Amino acid sequence: MIRTEIDRIVKECENGMQAAIEAIKKQFTNVRTGRAHPGLVENIRVDYYGTKTPLKQLAGVTTPEPRLIVIQPWDKASLAEVEKAVIASDVGIMPVNDGRVLRLSMPQLTQERRGELTKVLHRIAEESRISVRNSRHHANEESNKLEKENKMTEDDKFTTKDLVQKLTDKRIKEIDAILAEKEKEILG
Repeated sequence: MIRTEIDRIVKECENGMQAAIEAIKKQFTNVRTGRAHPGLVENIRVDYYGTKTPLKQLAGVTTPEPRLIVIQPWDKASLAEVEKAVIASDVGIMPVNDGRVLRLSMPQLTQERRGELTKVLHRIAEESRISVRNSRHHANEESNKLEKENKMTEDDKFTTKDLVQKLTDKRIKEIDAILAEKEKEILG
């Protein structure tokens, strides 16, 4: 009975921390690094016959060169709407329309812009660390509550807290590694 409670608390905590890791990875894909990446545009919403549809459902998005994104709509009639959506998005790159595809050339990053992006990355990473710590806090509160209700011994509570702390340390290191890799990509 006690072991299942410990496992449940640790599993819930682990799920919350994993969500924080997935969120930082997703947010980092949206940070422009000077290298073309389909993730920069594929979630842009396009007004397609009155429905806001993600770009990735309307077009093929490729990166034939390190600093070029090519968007090729499957329905040629939607090219103008795709272009409008890209211009209206926060990507900040003017597409070149040749009547068949849109081309987005990634500008070279300036040193100042690299510094700004690094600050953004650090802010996103700190938000993820806070999310991981919140999962730890919730798990610790849960084990304290179970001990007060005599559903868990003090030793079990400390075992749970120890497992949760090890998980927290592991996830914080993972966030730091993801941050370091993305910084290297920007500053590289």
